[in-house]
Amino acid sequence: MPGGAAMPGGRPRGRRAAGGWVPCAALALGWALAAALGAPPPHRCRPDAALLPPPLRRLAGAALLRAAVPRLRGGWSPCQLYRYRPGPGTGTGPGTGPGSGSGAARPNGTGPCTRGWHYALPAAGLRSNLVTQWDLVCASRWKVPLEQTTHLLGWTLGSVAAGLACDRLGRRPAFVASLVLAVPLGLSVALAVDYVMALVTRLLFGAALAGAFLSLYVARLELCDPPHRLAVTTVAGFFWIAGELLLPALALLCREWRVLQGAVTLVLALLAACWWCPALLPESPRWLLATRQLERARRALAESGGADDGSCGQRSLLAELEALSEGSPQPRYHAVCEIFGTRVIWKNGGILGFTAFIGAGIRHCFTRNLAPHLPQFFYSYFVLVGTEAVACAFVCLTAERFGRRAVLLLCTVLTGISSLLLLALTQYLLDLIVLTLSVVGITASHAVAMLSIFFASEVLPTVVRGAGLGLIVGASFVGKAAAPITAIPNSRGFFLHHVVFASFAILAVLSIMLLPESQGCSLPQSLQDGEGQRRPPLFRRPPREDHLPLLASQRAACPPRDYSRLAASTKRVLGPPGAPRAT
Repeated sequence: MPGGAAMPGGRPRGRRAAGGWVPCAALALGWALAAALGAPPPHRCRPDAALLPPPLRRLAGAALLRAAVPRLRGGWSPCQLYRYRPGPGTGTGPGTGPGSGSGAARPNGTGPCTRGWHYALPAAGLRSNLVTQWDLVCASRWKVPLEQTTHLLGWTLGSVAAGLACDRLGRRPAFVASLVLAVPLGLSVALAVDYVMALVTRLLFGAALAGAFLSLYVARLELCDPPHRLAVTTVAGFFWIAGELLLPALALLCREWRVLQGAVTLVLALLAACWWCPALLPESPRWLLATRQLERARRALAESGGADDGSCGQRSLLAELEALSEGSPQPRYHAVCEIFGTRVIWKNGGILGFTAFIGAGIRHCFTRNLAPHLPQFFYSYFVLVGTEAVACAFVCLTAERFGRRAVLLLCTVLTGISSLLLLALTQYLLDLIVLTLSVVGITASHAVAMLSIFFASEVLPTVVRGAGLGLIVGASFVGKAAAPITAIPNSRGFFLHHVVFASFAILAVLSIMLLPESQGCSLPQSLQDGEGQRRPPLFRRPPREDHLPLLASQRAACPPRDYSRLAASTKRVLGPPGAPRAT
């Protein structure tokens, strides 16, 4: 773990960190449900004896299947049945059927299924899912990517709405409200009576999960000091991955999609039942101080053990609280529209939202190359989750050592190169090379999306961090939502999707150079702090031999923003207005 094997601050900080880690596994279960509920199992048409000529209607078993369903190279036709024309004879023997003698009835073409489908179950460990429940195959196959896109748009809307609520109501109220809303919405998904109801409830369920994820992310970050922000966030990422790994086992245990949805909702209900426990997610003292809510800040620091915590971050918060308490400031909230009136904050947020969009959207360009090599659901699912774990470990080991901007630039370059090579040379490369480039691209693109969100949370000011991060996280889900559209039948959008995102990745490489560096810096509190961030050189220049410390520039890459202790001391020395000065 970068910065040390254990976090300073003792048990209070450990409890706060654990409270921000455990809910990630429950939220990951809700996120990973989409993969299991929409997994299309292999299927074929059920034979319809009414379409067969009278001599063939007495067939059964394999003979009826051969007479009714066309045979393809990979198995039986998934969406077609034979149509027959009467032959000159009546053939009644067992050999009657397609390809039999000249006197037998012969197929006159094919047509759509008339008696439903036979599914090769279980699919993703389930005996039923949304596909088998409402026959979302063949002519209705487009409804599966529509449901997936709608669910991701729900995550987008939930991120934006929760970000606004975080900056107005607080991190903890937004988290608790989102978690409480997720329980009835999850039950509504499990009790859906038709496809439209499932579509709407899945959208709202995704929005509630996104709200809980975003508010938890922001609060957890603001409770950490600079050396441990990345480590705590990375551990939370591993808890998220653990939740994704639990889903296949839970699916094998539940077997039915409604039971699985209910089990995940039960986990969220148990988590929501602990809303009264401050250790689950305490309110952020940093946000309370930034918005000048002094009484709530005192209570939050007392609940989190701030008085006994000797860390520099807690001391600075206590000093700032002491400085502000000498006046009577009124709570002051900031709207997300104020971001668009800034220059540096708007630039940083726009670039990081762009890179998060690219990292999330380009991933589908690589995962499609894995499908021929990993035909089974569990193989592809575990490979994708494994690449997420590798990306988390890589970011944790490098971003604290080399800086956020340099690692983000490296991962974006790897993503763009892998994408361009696959786009131009796939038909000329060996399968092993295509597979390797795809795995590298998946890992790098996930690192880009994850690091972009974390980087944005460090450079956005506290007063608008929730709303700004909600827009950036929403941009990443919009990128993910573009992928299911390319899976619609008769869609030619995959090549265009790949070209557009590969071009965007190259453009993002140039944009990242304009970002500041947040490694080791304290979080900006106000809009003025956010506007004061400057772009340092990407590579540090070696010191010159005639370097004179007394003449060196005193401007650092991270401008000091903690003047609270100096302000408090000055006010105590000067005293109230009109009082005699100390001599």
